[in-house]
Amino acid sequence: MLRTAVVLRAQPAATAIGVAALGMAAGMCKNPQVDVDSIAVAELMADVAAAVARQAASVREDVYEVILREIPQLRDDQPVLTLLASSVDSNIDTCLQILQHRIDLAAVQAPAAAVEYARRLAQRGTPLTSLLRAYRVGHACLSDWLLKELAQQAGDAEMISAAAQSMSRTVAGYIDQTSEEMVSAYAQERENWLRNRSAAKAARIRDLLSGERINVAAAEAILGYRLRQHHVGLVCWVGDAASTADEITRLERAISHVAAQADCGGDPVFLPRDESSAWAWLPLGIRDTFDCAAASAAGVDADIHFAFGAPAKGTTGFRLTHQQAIAAQAVALAAGRPAPRAVAFNQVAPVAMMLGSAELLRAWVLSTLADLATDDEHHARLRDTLLIFLRSGGSYKTTAEQLVLHKNTIQYRIRKAEESLGRPVGDNRQDVELALQACHWLGAAVLRPAPADNLRERLVRRYQPLASIVAA
Repeated sequence: MLRTAVVLRAQPAATAIGVAALGMAAGMCKNPQVDVDSIAVAELMADVAAAVARQAASVREDVYEVILREIPQLRDDQPVLTLLASSVDSNIDTCLQILQHRIDLAAVQAPAAAVEYARRLAQRGTPLTSLLRAYRVGHACLSDWLLKELAQQAGDAEMISAAAQSMSRTVAGYIDQTSEEMVSAYAQERENWLRNRSAAKAARIRDLLSGERINVAAAEAILGYRLRQHHVGLVCWVGDAASTADEITRLERAISHVAAQADCGGDPVFLPRDESSAWAWLPLGIRDTFDCAAASAAGVDADIHFAFGAPAKGTTGFRLTHQQAIAAQAVALAAGRPAPRAVAFNQVAPVAMMLGSAELLRAWVLSTLADLATDDEHHARLRDTLLIFLRSGGSYKTTAEQLVLHKNTIQYRIRKAEESLGRPVGDNRQDVELALQACHWLGAAVLRPAPADNLRERLVRRYQPLASIVAA
């Protein structure tokens, strides 16, 4: 491609920095032997834009995938990926229409979806540099499509050069102008968002979720919420219905309704995530059970969705149940439209873990296997035996043959495994088998450390022969 020269207008410092970061030019250096403003060049440019527009679906998909691949910060935010796709679509369509119909850039405004996407990133604290880089990456990708099409439509080197300069000047001018609007929208929304939310409350919640040591009493005072109890974390979001100005109010009312249905002994913690989603924690007191279906079944608008974690206790539980709710929401969103009205982590734990969280995996294994997840030789034997037993369809004979043991030994081990589980192996069999496989492959990473007494006994058994030899 032809090298561009960066031209900055007299703008505020933040805007100028944003435009410079894009490396886009509002004007191009002209070849004096080529008339880039001729009618023939304009017609060729329009033909190229029309041809690319006919491939718009492929172009949009390409730009979208390149942005997500090159900018991980945008790839992590699942709930706004649809809005990113709309922003990509509208920017490409606008740019191609400018080229095709020779529209004056002075009459063009940034697409509404692009402005809303910038606002949503500002609400979530995504760096402005990520947004600006998305425009730079998208510009490069769209330019590739235009230049490839130009090479197919023109054979004259002078015409190709002129059209390439004209297209580059127009596209760069559009990116320059639109990026300035994005910087302005982002900065204004970020300022409003920070001013309207409770900074101290959000900071305390971030500290709790980070796992850092905190002053529990001080955190409870700021949150107005008792941390030394059982909690249920949840994510609440508005579905595909038309957005209204008071979505946060609707979400807060929905959370209050769920808390009332669950007979919570206090007010929930409510934290808006952006204007269409929120995080919350419900106080359960000494209760360690929660029926999410009953709590969210009635009295809430049909377009509001919930994802629940499992009840957990204390500051560690505050973090864990929230992570479970986030994982459950990821499963609900991954399922496509329409999203389920309510989903609990316990319902989708195996699928959620496939999305990748070692901490969630370990917590679920410990909950599913109970004492059978203890990291010692005795329980390791029981786990191995039970896993082979379940894989063999519950056959004592087949299990005995594989382990080269007597059938009575297998029956004894299965009975002891059930004692450690606290229930028959036939109950929740699929989850038990999956948890046993996790133990088999991941070992101590998902197991509960053995009690000190068991560890001491193991060490004595292991090193007693060596001590006897040294003594001799």
